[in-house]
Amino acid sequence: MSTASFSTFFALLTVAAWIATAALWFVALVHRRAPDSALGVLFEDVGQVALWIAWLVAIVTTCGSLYFSEIAHFIPCKLCWYQRIAMYPLSITLVVAAVRRDARVWWYVVPQAAIGAAFAIYHTQLQAFPSQHSSFCTITEPCTVRYVWKFGFISLPLMALSAFTLIITLVLTARATAELPVVEGTVA
Repeated sequence: MSTASFSTFFALLTVAAWIATAALWFVALVHRRAPDSALGVLFEDVGQVALWIAWLVAIVTTCGSLYFSEIAHFIPCKLCWYQRIAMYPLSITLVVAAVRRDARVWWYVVPQAAIGAAFAIYHTQLQAFPSQHSSFCTITEPCTVRYVWKFGFISLPLMALSAFTLIITLVLTARATAELPVVEGTVA
């Protein structure tokens, strides 16, 4: 498969991730108001597999970034590396949490994913407005080059942002639907 085909595939996954994130937040709101409704029950069902889905998002994102740098030979800039530093460990953390059914994983996944999302937001806007000066950019590793530009708005940092956002949403869904034992002195 060509790099253009992979780029289109990952751009479609990006759109799907945004749709899934919005749908899950909507279903969560319905669940809050009517937990016994069909959508409320759907929210509970998704919560049971949310950590596995979050892990799938993390592993696909990790493999995608490795494809773009190692096979397509796109040069990752410092901002790309910071996003990778936030994403790659999630592939391991989330599979361990999914196997253990540990919904408390949100304590360390959400901050890590939020930091990755912050770098992705900054990188996305930097590509949208490339005339800005950034200390992250160098001539050999430019932050403003759009190696992928699909559907007129999807770039590599936007792909990362969609993955971080969906992972945060899924981990919070797992937390909201888990039956966590309350331990004195801790916050569930």
